[in-house]
Amino acid sequence: MGGLIEVSAAFLGTLGFGFLFNIRGKKLLLAALGGMISWLLFLLLGFIIEQEAVRYFIVAIVSTAYAEIFARVIKTPATTFCMVSLIPLVPGGALYYSMAYALGGSFEAFAGKALYTLELTAALSMGIVLATAGVRYIFAFIAKKKGRN
Repeated sequence: MGGLIEVSAAFLGTLGFGFLFNIRGKKLLLAALGGMISWLLFLLLGFIIEQEAVRYFIVAIVSTAYAEIFARVIKTPATTFCMVSLIPLVPGGALYYSMAYALGGSFEAFAGKALYTLELTAALSMGIVLATAGVRYIFAFIAKKKGRN
């Protein structure tokens, strides 16, 4: 039951960020669906992959590919979907605790939590870059192949 609540919250939270970023209509629903899929995939991968950074990396690839594909289908910038669909993965809790440890003077705990936060952020960034480049390469290849025929 907890997973269903988390996935629903991811959808609603992503929907709220979509409003904040002024996304409307079908684009808003697709962006919120992307956020829900991101969190659902993250939870499902938790059953087979223990390391969170690896899960973040895989989900970032899938979410960014989703965003790139729907951006081309809907004819809108990919950032419309990419930014919003990755919102559930922002490591806000880890960042909060990093800063709390730093301000509390627990520098050993701060260093550990800050490194963990950077690890998650790097995994997200690398997944986004890899997926963006890959999807663009594939679409360029398809366009080039269509041009020859």
